[in-house]
Amino acid sequence: MIARTDLAIERDALGRFLPWIVAFMVYLASLALAGVLALDAMAQRWDHGVGGTLTVQLVPVKGEANDERIEAAIALLRETPQVARVQLIEASRIMALLEPWLGGVETLDDLPLPILIDVEVKPGAAIDRQELAKRLQASVPGTSVDDHRIWLEKLVRLIRTVQILALAIFGLALLACIGTVIFTTRTGLAIHHEAIEVLHLIGAQDSYVARQFAGRALSMGLRGGLLGVALAIPTLIGLVALTQRIEGGLMPEIVFSPTHWTVFVVLPVLAGLIAMLTARLTVMGALARMP
Repeated sequence: MIARTDLAIERDALGRFLPWIVAFMVYLASLALAGVLALDAMAQRWDHGVGGTLTVQLVPVKGEANDERIEAAIALLRETPQVARVQLIEASRIMALLEPWLGGVETLDDLPLPILIDVEVKPGAAIDRQELAKRLQASVPGTSVDDHRIWLEKLVRLIRTVQILALAIFGLALLACIGTVIFTTRTGLAIHHEAIEVLHLIGAQDSYVARQFAGRALSMGLRGGLLGVALAIPTLIGLVALTQRIEGGLMPEIVFSPTHWTVFVVLPVLAGLIAMLTARLTVMGALARMP
């Protein structure tokens, strides 16, 4: 802010639209940034929760002792040095996972469900999935190893691609905001050209004139930024509530930490500072070219 101005820049009709344009850009930037943060947290959760696990699948065979086959597979897995934990997934848990998709199933006989064993790999340990699958198949026929890392890597690549697009939207909103400030500032310079020449004649420095335009841009940037974030936060809260209401795992849960919300609160300050710096550099450059 500036305490005193010798230019009536606050009366410029064109400059009055700047806060609304900044608000729109900050709104878009907030949504894009929220997408980047949410996708990054989602990728980290999936990588931590799924990347270090394997699932061993046993197809039940009628007429054979499936309990012995399960015990043999678990014993082989526990003998593997890279394995930290082996746990048989209860049938009730499998049914609970399938119920949102298939509805209630009263007995296991209604579906030919495989027997699943959850395997947790030691942190940092490298395990040969193919070699483990061959050992299991040789010891317990009818087994297979589901490596979550394969589809997880594809999913993470997709998330990173979407993040790049979101960052591109964030960058375009930033460039549009800067371009709007430049256009508004140059228009103000043209309108007050004669007054600026008078200030130069009485000894005013270019920095003095630039400071007045920068203060005006800071004020409008802060107001526009606050309005944009004020509109973005209810939108984000609505999206979070919407994803939490969708059942069946169709939509990943969106979670924002206190750090994320702090970033959104800082956006108006960032918008004001960018507007102020852009206006100052624009004025200093234009005045330096004046005869």
